[in-house]
Formats: sequence, structure tokens, C-alpha cells
Amino acid sequence: MKRIAVMTSGGDSAGMNAAVRAVVRGACAQGLEVLGIREGFMGLVHEHFFPMDANSVGGILHRGGTELRTFRYPDFAKPECRQPLREAFLAQGIDGLVVIGGDGSFRGAHCIDTEWNVPTVGIPATIDNDIEGTDFSIGFDTALNIAVDCVDKIRDTATSHGRIFCIEVMGRASGMLAITTGLCCGAEEVLIPEHPFDINEICTRIDAGYDRGKKHAILIIAEGAASASEIATGMRLILDREIRVAVLGHIQRGGEPTAFDRILASRLGIAAVQQLLGGKRDVMVGLIGGEIFATPLVKESPSVRVILGEYVKLQQILH
Repeated sequence: MKRIAVMTSGGDSAGMNAAVRAVVRGACAQGLEVLGIREGFMGLVHEHFFPMDANSVGGILHRGGTELRTFRYPDFAKPECRQPLREAFLAQGIDGLVVIGGDGSFRGAHCIDTEWNVPTVGIPATIDNDIEGTDFSIGFDTALNIAVDCVDKIRDTATSHGRIFCIEVMGRASGMLAITTGLCCGAEEVLIPEHPFDINEICTRIDAGYDRGKKHAILIIAEGAASASEIATGMRLILDREIRVAVLGHIQRGGEPTAFDRILASRLGIAAVQQLLGGKRDVMVGLIGGEIFATPLVKESPSVRVILGEYVKLQQILH
């Protein structure tokens, strides 16, 4: 193996730059040439390849987003769209590829490995933390800390005015970001797509909390469960209280990565290079129980995380 390439794909997450840095410097330390691919799979379409070395990734460890940039390109899922790109990609002399992203990115990476016969390794990076094969994906910890900081500030206003706040967080179809935010902030209710909820029961519990002397109520709502506006509208029909809505949105994706995400990205970046050098392919590297493991890029039957159920029980006890 003489030359590898690295790309970031899908939604950006803090720590992607740290992962790119680790891949490039880890490869250079082993005498490999490195090509960067700008704008993810769209970069394959326009042949946005460029050489990288240890100096080209200097000063990016602490930066949010991705210096390689990213672009959603769902057409890559179509065989007729992939095939015309194959020759241009192979002409670059790439012996291995590292793809940093989430589920959709890994499916594209799997196609490159199996159809183009280019050994490919994935690094999980998404604030949703919904990737099977790792306890944490790059960017989740940063997004969680941002969400917690925002909710803590909103709570000050909620307490001052005795208000109910419906706060919507990101997470796509996963409730991990919502439930962990709720636990960290002591939210009264957390609504996630993995568990059903009843608006009448929620209102009953909130009223009971006010009767016990609570000064506010915070509801954390995963975007995949419902919109905060919908929940607030339903609650206003039942409760005679002031209810406000806050949607945190894309603020959760930006900002400097936390120390945890920088270390995780660095470990996974080096591990990805080691997997390629060791002859492994069509795998992703992940953190499981504090150790780095390699698992298939695409899982046949993803399972609901056990830890999510544990967090739900904790929240129900501690609210």
C-alpha cells in the first residue's frame, strides 16, 4: 500500500478535522502518500483530489466543521451514478480509502470497497450517535455539551417566569442526544422516537410537579419524535400555563470540539490507517468499552441500543 485517500461526508460534526489530521499524520508516519477529497462523494464526481502531508493538517485540531468540507450526494446510492466515476477514481492510484461520516457515508464507502475493489475503512462521525459498532461517534460529546449549555441558560428564564419550555434538539431518528441532554439538565420530560408518549400523561405529571413546588418545567424533544411547536400546541389545549418553544437546531453541530471528541477522533484516525495497513477492509473503527474495535461497515440488522433504555429509566427516576 503506497497511497490512501481521506474524505468527510454527510452532516458535519465537531472533531472531523481532528480525525483527518490523525489519518494524514498517521499515514505519513508510515511512509504513505495521502490524497484529500474535498466535498465528500460530490468531490468524486468533480475529481476534487489534492495531495496532503503532515503540514497541510497543521492548526486544524481545534476547529469545528470540516476543512475538507462535505456535501450530501444521495445519487451515489444509484449504481448507474457510481459506475462512471470508477475509472477516474482508480486513475488516482488510491490503494485505500478512509471515509469519515455516518450511516449514509458508510453505505457509499461499502460500495467503493466491494464494487471498485478499493479497501475502505470508516470512521463514525455524527452528532446523532446512532452508529452501531461504537459507543460514541465523533461530534456527539461536543453537541451534547452545547445542548446542555443552552438548556441551562433557558432554565434560568424558565424559573424566573415559572414557564414551561419545549426545547427541540437534533438527533435525526435517534433519541441519544435528547435523552442525554435531559439527564444532564434534569429535564422534567424527554420525548424520543424510540419510546411512545402521551401528551395528556405528560401534562398531568407537569401539573403535579408544579403542585409539589416546582418553579418551571423543561421538556427535551428529539426532532425524530415530534416538533417542539406541535408538542407546545397540544399542551396549551390542556394546561393553563405559559409555554414557550426553543429549537436549538444547527448550533449543536458547530463550535470547537471537546477534549473527548479530539482524543476519540485522534484514536480512530490512527486506527483506521492501521486497519488498512493490516489488510483489513470494508470495516469501521469504533470505541467499545474504552477499546478500539473494527466491525463491518454496513450492519445487516442494527439493534436498538441497550444503554438508551437504561437512560430512559434513569430520567424517569430522576426527573
